Amino acid sequence: MNATIDGRRYSGGVTDLEMPALRTERVDALSPADATTYAAWFACLADPTRVRLLHQVATRPAGITVGELAEALGIGQPTVSHHVRKLADVGFVSVHKDRTSTVVTVNPACCTGLPHAADAVMGVLTQRPCCPTDLPADVAIRAMTDADWAPVLRIYDEGIKTGNATFATEVPDRADLEAQWLPAHRWVAEIDGIVVGWATLSPVSSRDCYGGVAENSVYVAENARGRGVGKALLYKQVIAADDAGLWTLQTSIFPENRASIALHHSAGYRTIGLRERIAQHHGVWRDTVLLERRSPVN
Repeated sequence: MNATIDGRRYSGGVTDLEMPALRTERVDALSPADATTYAAWFACLADPTRVRLLHQVATRPAGITVGELAEALGIGQPTVSHHVRKLADVGFVSVHKDRTSTVVTVNPACCTGLPHAADAVMGVLTQRPCCPTDLPADVAIRAMTDADWAPVLRIYDEGIKTGNATFATEVPDRADLEAQWLPAHRWVAEIDGIVVGWATLSPVSSRDCYGGVAENSVYVAENARGRGVGKALLYKQVIAADDAGLWTLQTSIFPENRASIALHHSAGYRTIGLRERIAQHHGVWRDTVLLERRSPVN
């Protein structure tokens, strides 16, 4: 996926029928390059079998063989191979050999690139909610204190070890984090009095004009994932940011971390676009998805 997504803010609410409202202000035309790229994507997906095949691949992040695809779809392997080549040509999937089998994997970028292609073409964005509301009753959020540094750094290390949470390869020094994180926007989550997650905001720039723009971080302990800890932390973070007058929150997430992207979407973040090969991680160039939340207050 190699199109550049326009990073400007789109306005527009929803009608009584919950359909996206068209923007009434002047909209610049799509660039020829982006229009060409989007047309190739949509043309590739004009075949129902190809759509079903892409769905099968996308739901198997570790990959699926051509033989397994043929069995799942009830079609012959030559037909599957033909459609896989078409999907690979536009960057939706990747193909590699594993001994005698051909394995197909989804390109994580298309999980965010495709929705944004549709948004860019139609000139609308889906409704952006304030934040998640179905919060877990057993998770308590409070301000971080000096006594929390040990569990915070431990949870940071657990995130680093996943390989899909941050470009950092080692836990930063406490002094560096103290200088980086905004003092009024440091939160920890507890379950039964045990710290199981944390969330912070950092300024994106020292320039006055960006004083209301911050970058977020949210980390959850390995043994507490899937319990709504991240949702509770994000809720507290965005409400506090709105109350403090911060007008934009942003974050960068590896495309492979689809759960984190979905969580941020639920809190009113929208995907701005894919930053291709933005930095190296353990010697490998990695992409990140740039997301942004614009405060409804400011």
